[in-house]
Amino acid sequence: MSDSSHDSGFTRRDFIIRSTKAGAIIAASGLLSYWLHDSKGPKAISDSGESAILLPDFSMPAMGRKMSIVAGDDRVRTVNLALKALGGIETFIRGGDRVLIKVNAAFATPAIVSATTNPQLLAELIRLCYHAGASSVAVTDNPINDPESCFALTGIGEAARTAGARLFLPRESFFRATTVPGAAYIVNWPLLYEPFQGINKLIGVAPVKDHHRSGASMVMKNWYGLLGGRRNIFHQDIHNLIKELAIMVKPTFVILDGTTTMMTNGPTGGSLSDLKQTNLMIAATDQVAADAFGATLLGRSIHDLPFIAKAEAAGAGTADYEQIRPERVGI
Repeated sequence: MSDSSHDSGFTRRDFIIRSTKAGAIIAASGLLSYWLHDSKGPKAISDSGESAILLPDFSMPAMGRKMSIVAGDDRVRTVNLALKALGGIETFIRGGDRVLIKVNAAFATPAIVSATTNPQLLAELIRLCYHAGASSVAVTDNPINDPESCFALTGIGEAARTAGARLFLPRESFFRATTVPGAAYIVNWPLLYEPFQGINKLIGVAPVKDHHRSGASMVMKNWYGLLGGRRNIFHQDIHNLIKELAIMVKPTFVILDGTTTMMTNGPTGGSLSDLKQTNLMIAATDQVAADAFGATLLGRSIHDLPFIAKAEAAGAGTADYEQIRPERVGI
């Protein structure tokens, strides 16, 4: 009986100690999360008197609008073929380039549920950039869930480090205010700017997913992860917000991973029954065209996804991807 009482007492004390520690951790995490999603942004923005910054144009207009669609279930093989069809990685990444890859690491979920950028695909892109002569490669995102957990559980963090890329997790000091010209929403808004310092090439990499508000989450929606502040308020007019993101970010090229498409319950998914093997990899210099084709993998048209037409009207690209005459491999 005395042993039983001792065990019970230890458990109670242990519970109190652990609960106190857990509460401290949650409180600390909550403070960070509050800032990252606080519409006022970091105090440095409002107190320093600095003017709002604009992201550089990372596109290569001389290359023209290009797009490739490659069939296959091996991401390493298909991304190589997709880039080869555009002229090869060397067409875009050259000796001494400093590359930033914007992934989708929004959720703390394993890669198998296809809610985030595939780590194997990311590792191959990093390898290709270095092979083409890049002097540095960095990887970033501002996840919805706890950043460290997201980069760990998705496998993105390990893939980036193993391949030799620098990983930027969001910190308060990494944000600067930005205003998109003519925007209604991205006005003096916190932007994850530090990873862009010194960068001259930008690649966006995202999976094809259903999204309960925008209808789809693909390469243009992926730029949402560059925003801080209480960005969830933008969900009330998500299609115009995605248009503004497409104006804000002009990538060198994008990769849309349609190997496994999340057909339902997006953007988080969580069940293999939400997924469909569509076995296509898309590479494009035109992010609007990439998303327009990606819509077809979800069984949707551009009329079902108003952000595509809005981005086209804003000059971010073309919704008529056939106009680009995409190179099709294995189809």
